Amino acid sequence: MRSAKEQLVTIRQNVVDLLPEEDLIRKLERSVSTSTPLRVKLGLDPSRPDIHIGHAVVLSKLRQFQDLGHTVVLIIGDFTAMIGDPTGKSKTRPALTLDETRENGKTYVDQASRVLDMTRTEVVYNSQWLDQMSFKDVIALTSKYTVAQILERDDFTKRYRGGEPISVHEFLYPLSQAYDSVAVRSDIELGGTDQKFNLLVGREIMRAYGHEPQCILTMPILEGTDGVEKMSKSLGNYIGLTDSAKDMFGKTMSIPDTLISKYLRYACFADEAEIITLEKGLSDGSVHPRNAKVDVAKRIAARYHGVEAGNDAFAEFERVFVKKSVPDEVPDFAVGADDPTDIVNLLVAAGFSTSKGEARRLVTQGGVSVDGEKITDPAAIVDLHNPRILRAGKLRFIRLIRA
Repeated sequence: MRSAKEQLVTIRQNVVDLLPEEDLIRKLERSVSTSTPLRVKLGLDPSRPDIHIGHAVVLSKLRQFQDLGHTVVLIIGDFTAMIGDPTGKSKTRPALTLDETRENGKTYVDQASRVLDMTRTEVVYNSQWLDQMSFKDVIALTSKYTVAQILERDDFTKRYRGGEPISVHEFLYPLSQAYDSVAVRSDIELGGTDQKFNLLVGREIMRAYGHEPQCILTMPILEGTDGVEKMSKSLGNYIGLTDSAKDMFGKTMSIPDTLISKYLRYACFADEAEIITLEKGLSDGSVHPRNAKVDVAKRIAARYHGVEAGNDAFAEFERVFVKKSVPDEVPDFAVGADDPTDIVNLLVAAGFSTSKGEARRLVTQGGVSVDGEKITDPAAIVDLHNPRILRAGKLRFIRLIRA
């Protein structure tokens, strides 16, 4: 195990908050002197079934901790997902059932394994302890934090002052997540910057239960491919960990130039020297943004699929997008005689969109074409008397045929 000072250099990379740093140094020094790995916690709520590279910003930091010799505790929040994290929400979220959250969580471990070393990862589900708590236990937990402290959270304050309803169960979310830290005896907890309040609550609840408080470490929030909103599956601006190398490459090529450096830093975890060189080159014009974007796209594809797949994705992108050609192999999709043939329903049925809302956004944003002709009207009907090539985004093609 490397010295505490050496470890700290790695741990600080790309971090926004590291609190309190002096406590972390003491934990690291004790870990080195006793050869005892620290327990580094991350909670993931499976409110949706997929993880994207925005989540991987934190997962990559966890992998660094593993490479330093520490143990990752990955908590699948099947119980807390039923409450729903109110962070950044202006309205109460619809509640999920435990069965729904467990179903969503089935793929999380497999997806996280694309980044983490699972031999150094403990995977637990917080229903193991939260679902077993009695009402007496819940009262004991809530007695350790005040309403005034909860209302210090910005989104609660805004909703309260704005007259927006706040359900009592939403107050329980940060307390439940904090109790997770007690249950797994966390030394350090990681999260995005939007989780800072929740992570700090974890310190206080650990102290209240007689445990040494965890240190907290926050990572930046990665904007999606639109360059504006936080990466999100519901907004359709995400790059999923389960996406093919081809789709990862194509989606990365769609990001605005202003995000190239940020993606190199947080999606690729490149060395600081590389990032400085890139930023200087983009600034003085010695590096063309497209070439820089190609490099980032290849790195992201290679990170999850291997170098060869990254190179193949680049070659396919050049052939399909730059040369405006259709791939040699396009899968057929049969549309029944009674099935709707409006573009929105076709996109959903073909699996190019997960919902009609996402399909409409894809159409109105100019990301859909049939036989090379762009479609911008979500109500457009596709004539299927002959096979048609449906294209969604830059690299997804399917041949529509009548069943």
